[in-house]
Amino acid sequence: MTDILGNAILDYYNSNKPSKLWIHNTYGPREEMPLGVYFRTRFDMPDMELTALNLCKGKVLDIGAGAGSHALILQDDGIDVTALEISEGAADVMKVRGVQKIVQCDFFTYNGGTFDTLLLLMNGIGLTQTLEGLNAFLKQAETLLNPNGQILFDSSDIAYLYEEGKPEQTNYYGEIMYRYEYKRQKGEWFNWLYVDKNTLRNVAASNGWECIVLEEDEYDQYLVQLKKCK
Repeated sequence: MTDILGNAILDYYNSNKPSKLWIHNTYGPREEMPLGVYFRTRFDMPDMELTALNLCKGKVLDIGAGAGSHALILQDDGIDVTALEISEGAADVMKVRGVQKIVQCDFFTYNGGTFDTLLLLMNGIGLTQTLEGLNAFLKQAETLLNPNGQILFDSSDIAYLYEEGKPEQTNYYGEIMYRYEYKRQKGEWFNWLYVDKNTLRNVAASNGWECIVLEEDEYDQYLVQLKKCK
């Protein structure tokens, strides 16, 4: 499978005539994904992400680490962080940028130890793809967390996309299909999950997790902490 996102991140980092990275979706016209967002510093981070970074404790697994911006901040703060990323191109960029611990692997097959914090920012929980995948994620997360460990992630309620009424469909409205386009090359379609707070609470509770909303904003974005119920 062509690593379109990784190629775009590599080109941007190497200033190799980067082109625009486009995201096609199932609800409207294609949108440009600014590649600079993968290379933000601490001073460019929104408050919600900074809150999550400040709450990281112990050994941290940064899931879907991208170009490593969050991992680098945690490293600078003296946190023991491992960056997990499926994209080879993104993993190569992280290495050059100085991320010390990098694992190129799919989260659902990862078994490289246990952690105190699992971190997924920039709606990283979307990698679960569907509500069924979210259930599977929580089961896998349980095998990777130490006692009293936590999961930190942000997501959003995208009901606003359907102001004229949600389309008739059998799947959850937050299960969106996307595909990347870069330099006229298009990738395969993939699912990405946006989950509203109430649905998340229900899924978490059914799997034995406590869900605590830490922050939310006027755009229906929110930050949560999940802990196993005792």
